[in-house]
Amino acid sequence: MSLLHHGAPRDAFAELSGFRMGLYACLTGRRDALFELSDALLCADGPVRTLVELSLEPEHRRGHGALYGGLNHGDLDMARLRRTLAGLPLPRTSEGRLVLAVDVSTWSRPDANTSPDRMFCHTYGRGRGSAQMIPGWPYSFVAALEQGRTSWTALLDVVRLWPWDDAIAVTAAHVRDVLQRLYVTGQWQVGDPPVLVVLDAGYDVTRLAFLLADLPVELLGRMRSDRVLYFPPPPQPPANRRRKPKRGAEFAFEAAATQPVPSVTTVSDTTHYGKALASAWDRLHPLLVRRSAWVGHPEGELPVIEGTVVRLQVDHLRGDHDPRPVWLWWSGTAATADDVDRLWRAFLRRFDLEHTFRMLKQTLGWTAPKLREPAAADRWTWLVIASHTQLRLARPLAEDLRNPWERPARQGRLTPARVRRGFRRLHGKKPQPVSAPKSSVAGPGQPIGTQNKRRAREHPVGKQDKPNFAEATAGSRAA
Repeated sequence: MSLLHHGAPRDAFAELSGFRMGLYACLTGRRDALFELSDALLCADGPVRTLVELSLEPEHRRGHGALYGGLNHGDLDMARLRRTLAGLPLPRTSEGRLVLAVDVSTWSRPDANTSPDRMFCHTYGRGRGSAQMIPGWPYSFVAALEQGRTSWTALLDVVRLWPWDDAIAVTAAHVRDVLQRLYVTGQWQVGDPPVLVVLDAGYDVTRLAFLLADLPVELLGRMRSDRVLYFPPPPQPPANRRRKPKRGAEFAFEAAATQPVPSVTTVSDTTHYGKALASAWDRLHPLLVRRSAWVGHPEGELPVIEGTVVRLQVDHLRGDHDPRPVWLWWSGTAATADDVDRLWRAFLRRFDLEHTFRMLKQTLGWTAPKLREPAAADRWTWLVIASHTQLRLARPLAEDLRNPWERPARQGRLTPARVRRGFRRLHGKKPQPVSAPKSSVAGPGQPIGTQNKRRAREHPVGKQDKPNFAEATAGSRAA
C-alpha cells in the first residue's frame, strides 16, 4: 500500500487493473490485436528492435499480420485515453504542487520518402557541436515530474507537430488542454498552488507566459546566455512632460557590468557539483518587435512581459566541463529565497524527461518500427505511452529481478527497465479483457511473378503551407 498526496490509501494492483480495463475500452478498432501488442511490448525480454519479433511473444496470440493490421487499420480513442491518464495518481512536491515538463522528441525518418508530414528536426550528434537537421516526425510530450533523483515521469499527453504548425502556439494549446483535464479530473482545485511548467531553451518562455496568462500556471524556462533583457522604466517626476520611456536599463547575460546587485541570493550544498549559487533579479522583460510571432498582434503597443531572472552557478561539473552559469526566466515576480531554491531544483528535474525518452526509444522501441503512415505512428506512440504508464503503476508490485552484476535496488527505487523485467510475473494476475483468437488460414498473398504497378507517392520534407480544412483534418490529429 502507498499514499496519495492527500494521505488517502492507494491500492496499486487495483489502479493497474483499472487502467488496463480503461485502455482496452479506448481501443475502438482491432482492439484485441492492439491490446496484445501492448502486453507483448511489456513482457518481451530485452529491448524491442523490430515489431515482428513481438508477435513471437507468448502474450501475443495472434499472427504478425494481425499486428501490422492493428497498427495500420486499427482505431484508438485518444481523447478518452488522455482523460484516463489525467485521472491517475500524479507525483507532487511536498507542498502539493504539480510540476509539468514539456519537451519535443523526434522520430527520425530520413529515408522514408513516401511518408507524409515529415519535417526537418534538430537532432544532436555524438560530439559537441555535431547537431544536424534530419527529416522525421516531431512529437511534443507533457509529463508530470517527481521529486528527488529518479528516472520516472508520468506521461500525460503527446501531440505530433505538423509542418505548418507554429510550435509555440501548439505548445500553449497543448498545455491548456492538459490543465483543463487536470481540473476536470480533480487533480488541481481552486486554492491549490499554481502548476509549474518547466521548459528548455528551445521554447520562447516569455511568449508562452503571455499566451497562458489567464491560467493558474507558472512558466520556468532556460534562456540562451546571449540574451538581453530590460528593467522597467524608472519613475518619472510629476513635472516631467516628456514621453515616458518604454524600458529601463538593459540587463545583458554576458556583460557583468549591466547586472546590478541581485534582489535574492541563495547558496546550497549539492552532492556532485559543490556549492550552488542562485541569484535572482526581479521584473525583467524582453524587447518585443513586430516580426515573426508578433506580426499578427493587434494594433497598439506590444505587451511588456515581466518576470524574474535566475542565474545558477555551481563549483564544478563532472569531467573537465566548464561550469557555465544557467540562466532561467520565471513568469512570476517578487521571488523569495524559497522560490529561487524551488525553481532551480525544479528545472534540474526537467532532465528526468530525457531519461524517459531514452527508455521509450532504446528499451520500448518507440522509434524502431518503419511505419509509413503518420496515423499508424500515432497509434504506436500511444501504445508505448500506455505501456510506460503500466510500468509506473506496477512499480510498487514488481520484484527486483536483477542480473548477477547489478546492485540490489532499494525499496521503491526500481528503474523502469527493472520493473519491465518482472512485469511478466504480474501479467497472469491481472485481468485479461482480450478474447481468444479465432483460427484462420493465411491469404494467398500477391501472385508469384507479378509486380506492384502502383508506386507510392513521395512527399516533400519541411515547412509547407497549411492545406484546406478537409485535408488538415483527415490525419491522425482529427482521430
